[in-house]
Amino acid sequence: MQTSPSVETRPFRELCADHGLTATHQRQVLYEIMQRMPGHPSPEEVYARVKKRIPAISLATVYKNIHLFVEKGVLKEVSMHHGSLRVELNSHLHHHMVCSRCKAITDIEEKDLGVLPTPGRLLGGFQVERYAIDVIGICAACQKAKHS
Repeated sequence: MQTSPSVETRPFRELCADHGLTATHQRQVLYEIMQRMPGHPSPEEVYARVKKRIPAISLATVYKNIHLFVEKGVLKEVSMHHGSLRVELNSHLHHHMVCSRCKAITDIEEKDLGVLPTPGRLLGGFQVERYAIDVIGICAACQKAKHS
């Protein structure tokens, strides 16, 4: 179930000020493009689109700014242990379904997984910030391709 993203609607300069970032032209273009990208794009996918508007930008600059956006809380990192960096602007509580074949990532509402305990402390004093559940399986497209 793909959910509609909860995208930031404040002016970019205000968003940057609230997150302790300098508002640069490159960051604004990167952010605007990511707002229009569906799903959970990789830095390479973002770079391909940003390069059309800023031909001189490097992949390293895109990576650097995506990492900075994640560090400052503008973006969230998704499925950090599935082999490639994926990010999203969707800030409402949700989880992800990850296809083990094609690596597609789809949002799933928290309510569809049942009630989770309120974040707190776990064994050994581990402080929970949020739950990020990945439901691993095979997406409908990969299942259909296998049976074709």
